[in-house]
Parts: sequence; C-alpha cells; structure tokens
Amino acid sequence: MRIRSTAVRLAIPMVALGVLVSGCSGGNKVEAGSSTIGSTNDINPHPVEDLAPGGNLRLSLSAMPASFNPMHVDGNTGDTSEVLTPVVPTAWKADAAGQLNLDTDYYTDIKLTETSPQKVVYTINPKVMWSDGTPLTWEDFRAQWQAMNGTNDEYLVASSSGYERIGSVERGVDDRQVVVTYKEPYAEWQGPFSVVLPKANFASPQAFNEWARNGLPVSAGPFTITNIDRTQNRITLGRNPNWWGDTPVLDTITFSVLDNAALLGAMQNNELDEASMSGLANVTAASNIPNVTVRRTPRNYWSHLTFNGAPGALLSDVGVRRAVAKAIDRQAIVDTNQHGIVAEPKVLNNHVFLNGQKGYQDNAESVAYNPDAAAQELEALGWVIPPGGTVREKDGRKLILKDVMYQQDAWVDMAKIVQANLAKVGVGLEIQTVPGTGLFTNVIDPGNYDLAQYSYSGSTLPLGSLRQIYYYDPENWQGNKARIGSPELNTLIDQTLRELDPAKAIEMANQVDRKIFEEVHSLPLTQSAGVVAVNSKLANWGAFGLADPDYTKVGFLK
Repeated sequence: MRIRSTAVRLAIPMVALGVLVSGCSGGNKVEAGSSTIGSTNDINPHPVEDLAPGGNLRLSLSAMPASFNPMHVDGNTGDTSEVLTPVVPTAWKADAAGQLNLDTDYYTDIKLTETSPQKVVYTINPKVMWSDGTPLTWEDFRAQWQAMNGTNDEYLVASSSGYERIGSVERGVDDRQVVVTYKEPYAEWQGPFSVVLPKANFASPQAFNEWARNGLPVSAGPFTITNIDRTQNRITLGRNPNWWGDTPVLDTITFSVLDNAALLGAMQNNELDEASMSGLANVTAASNIPNVTVRRTPRNYWSHLTFNGAPGALLSDVGVRRAVAKAIDRQAIVDTNQHGIVAEPKVLNNHVFLNGQKGYQDNAESVAYNPDAAAQELEALGWVIPPGGTVREKDGRKLILKDVMYQQDAWVDMAKIVQANLAKVGVGLEIQTVPGTGLFTNVIDPGNYDLAQYSYSGSTLPLGSLRQIYYYDPENWQGNKARIGSPELNTLIDQTLRELDPAKAIEMANQVDRKIFEEVHSLPLTQSAGVVAVNSKLANWGAFGLADPDYTKVGFLK
C-alpha cells in the first residue's frame, strides 16, 4: 500500500506495510539502497506531450475503505487516502524534499497574516466547484471546524488537532475568502483545512458518521468516484467533467483490493501498473518482469508495535510494558527484514520525525534492548516463572500476549522474532493475523489485542500527529489506539503545539517523544525504503518519496 498526499496532517494508519523481508534471490542483482528520507524521487518524469491521451491506471488497495470520510475514525486509513487524494481539494502540494507549496488549483493564496491573535486567510480559487455544481466557500470551512474541534464527541473524528485551537471561522471579503482566527497559537497552522470536504459531510453527527460511509457523494478534484463494486472489490475513478484545471491525461484510475501476497503475481500477469514490493526475493522477481521497472525512493511510512495499556489489560502497567520493550531486539528485526534491500538497516528511534527529516534524533534510551534487565524488572513486579514452567504468572494470570497484524508474511516474520525474544524472558506471544478489512474496526479500535503491528504515514507536518495519536483523553481517544498517556504528556504536547518558533517546536517535540518512549506507548521499528514495481511505460508515477503526485500529469508514454 502507498500513502499519497503527504501534506495531509493526519497520521494515517496503514493496514499493510511494505516490510522488507529477506529471501533467496536469483537473476538480476538488487542493489541495496537506503531508508533515510532524502530530497529526490524516482517517478520517470516526462512532459505531457510525451504521453498518449487516455488510459487506465491500475492500482491496489489492501482493503475496501470502511468510510470515505478521511476525517472520521473509520476513514483515517491509507486505503481511504489512496482513493480520495485525486478527488478532494487540498491546500498544499509537497515536493520531493517535503517543501510545501500552495495548490493553486484550489487556492490563489493562503497566508498567515497575524500572530497575535494568530490569523490565517484562505483565498479560494474562484473556479473551484463541488461536483454537485455548488461553489466551495467559507461555509464549508466553518462546518468542518465546528465538527472537528472536539466540542461534540458525537462526531467520531480521527483527530481534532489544530481545530480545537481555532476561535472563529468567518467570511472574508466575499464567500470565497475564509478568515480563520486562533484562540490559542498553533505551530502547524498549515495542517487544519489541508483537505476540505463539503459542509454536507458535517451537517450533523449522523451525517459525519454516515454521509460518506459507502462513497463520497460530492467531491471536487480532477477525478471523481464513478463506481464502487463491492462484489469485485474494485473502485473506479473517472475524469471530473466539471474540472477547471489541466485536463488529466488518464481517463480512469482503478483500485482493486488485493492481498499483499498477490501483488507480485498481479504485476507478472499485467494486472497492475504499480505495486509496492516487499523482500529481496520479490524485488528481484519484479526486476525480471518484462516491461516493469523497479523504482526506489525512501518514503514517509514506518512500522511499529503498539501496546494496549487500557485498564485491566496485561500491559496496563507501564513497568511491564517497559520490561517487554527492553526484551525486544529491534535491530535484529530491522537487520532481518531489510537484508539485501537497505545497505545499513537502522532502527527508527523517534515517533515524530523520520530519519533524514529535520528534527530527528534518537530518543529511545529508556527502552534500549536489555533482556537481562527485562527479566529482572518483570521478577520485581511479581511476574515469576513457576517451577517447571516457561511463562511468567501473577495472581493467576499468565503473561501471554496476543499480537495482531495484517495477514501478510512480512508481518508474521517480524512477529516471530518478537516471539523468540520474549520467550527468552518468560513472556508468551500468540500471533494472530487479520485480513485488511476489519483489522482496525473489529480488532485494534475496540482494544482486542495486547500488541498490534501496523504502520503510520509520516508527514511534512509531523507535529499534528502528537495530539491525534498520543494525547490521553479517556472520554475521546481519537487516534490513541494504545489508550496510553498521562496528564504530563498532554501538557508537553499542548506546549509544543503552541510554539510558533520552529526550532523551539522541534526541541519540544523531542521532549514529547522521550516521554512517549518512557510511557511505552509504542515501539517504532522500520522506516520504508520505498521500493515499487512500475509499468515501464508509466510516466510521472513511481517512488514519490515525500512528494505528492500530480494526477493530471500521470499517463503512459506514446
């Protein structure tokens, strides 16, 4: 699975991950690369004049979206983002270096005009129209803010980050100008309204939760959703006949739901035009497919282990979580999973910034690998191995953890390493795989797990995810699927998000990250090397790195 629209602030959970697993290889030699974020990408760039008009771009999803509302807790997934990026208004486009640029298809200007109070003025391109013929106006912004600001918990939002700090959303010089005034400073003011949906989506909690449940009734992009076939597990996008910008080269984009194990075969059978490749064996096999090119650019998604710290859970005690974390050899996981693909595999040691991104530093000292200390700490907490036993017990409970993940060999291989690590300190681990559909809604969101393996999309606006994922509010967990945090961590997050000096905000974000490690909310593991197999004739598409694609320029060479 891929994540587009890196400028979107929400830290999108991804069901599948291109975890790179080692394996036997033959044929073309695969040159090991890097997983450190850089400033270039590999997309086979060509001017539109080189492309044949029309065509269908065939892509994959790991699951049919549970909601087409990306701001809803059920719709905040990589699959939803994948489908919606070409069909909804966006404020910014990121380049390969992660630099945000105004998306002039939708706005003629977005400017921070004042800092006390903080005020942002959005001037909407007068050509922007929703697909039902109505214009995008300041009223859409106001409706979105009122639903997303956290004042009504019947709106099941994925995150209120930024919106909760806004004091007013008002009409500017006309309906096409929006004046957003903050009641509290917000460091990443570019985040709120980076994507805008029509006011009908926010008309009521019921509308927010259900209006886009089975499709997106109203959109505004170069493409629109033209068909959702749940029997064939396929979604088709077609050109938006009311689109005001450059005419897309492609006629259609088709998304098919496929298991990760089927991606290589789909490329070999010419059923897809692009697919993420996992593992040395798959990458090598992909490089031997006629008319397919393997492209690579380190990108912004990362895998992790989330701990379930809800009351009554086996890992509700931070001391137990910390001991378990110290027993896991994360470097061994990375070495094994990225063997042959990444020249010098490195563990990701930050929840906020990616390796290669400004602000990145190692904050993981509190959970450094130390199995001897892990065993001693569990013993001190009363978790002991009974005579003749192999698994620790306390008060009649066995320390056997359920580890859930997407049904993909790469995830299972990772879990087996964790399982072996934990067995050495007397902790059991049961591995449970789940199809992409239902992994979050049926398992992770309700807390039916002890450990969960999945991945997040990083962002060119990384601070917005702090409140979304790590804020502790038992009345509204939003994206905090671990149910772990503290008032002290909340205070640090709030202070960081109020800091308008970028250098100070980075320093404070790293303080937050150290606290997240100390709370043992989750353990970052690997950072993606961004390897994809692509139809060799496909231009302006491939391994994007931090960049956002221009869907109007994607097509096939003549």
